[in-house]
This record gives sequence, structure tokens and C-alpha cells, in this order.
Amino acid sequence: MTKWRDGVRVVRAQALGKAMLGTGRATAFDLTGTGGKETWIGTVAMQPKAVTGAHHHGRHEVAIYVVKGRSEIRWGERLDFAAEVGPGDFVYFAPYVPHQERNLSGTDTPTDFVVMRSDNEPIAVTLDVVPVQEPETVL
Repeated sequence: MTKWRDGVRVVRAQALGKAMLGTGRATAFDLTGTGGKETWIGTVAMQPKAVTGAHHHGRHEVAIYVVKGRSEIRWGERLDFAAEVGPGDFVYFAPYVPHQERNLSGTDTPTDFVVMRSDNEPIAVTLDVVPVQEPETVL
């Protein structure tokens, strides 16, 4: 008999907020051992003026949803392409795509994302990339 009671889980915002203190990241669902072993869902907060280094997430597919703030996403071999994203926008990253995120929200506003990854393994490969000066803007 299927245990439907365990088929849905709710994670309260307050719990995620406490988990994010100091790290800027919180796991909403770690589905290991529940039949859902190939998905990670969590939150990421980019502090004001923060810029990640160029990186990729290996074999993972990654999707983000922008909750608040504005960010520039750059991607490509030399971060050749760029798109500005804001609340309500989704971004999908195919496996192995080099990319970088930058908070454009000003000096006092974090940019908050909901992140979904196709695997629980925390792969983040740092890349030594010299970005192009003027990336192509993709709308």
C-alpha cells in the first residue's frame, strides 16, 4: 500500500531562513532515500555586489527561479553571452556550461534564487577563465 501521507513535504520559509544564516544556501529538499534521488531543490542568496567566479556544475542540469533582486548571468567558454534576469524569471543551465552570476541589485539588496539541480551531489567546478570584455546580450 502506498503511503500517500509521505508523498508531499512542506518546507517552511522560516526554516530555510535559519539554515541560510552565514552560508547563503539552504537545502529545501534532499530526496535521498525517499524514492526521489536525482533532484536537489534549495535557495541561494547572493549578497549585494556579489559576483561568482566562472564555474559549471558537471553533469547536472540546473534551473533557477529569481525570487527577488536583479542578476546578470554570463555564460560560454569565455563568458561570451549575458542576460539580465529579475523576479519571476527562470534560467536553465545545461550540463557543463561555464557560467557566472552577478548581483545587480545595488548596495543593500540580496538577489534570492530558488535552485533546482538534477542531482544531490554538490558539484561546482571552478574555472580559470578570462572573460570577454563585451559579452553578447541575449534577451
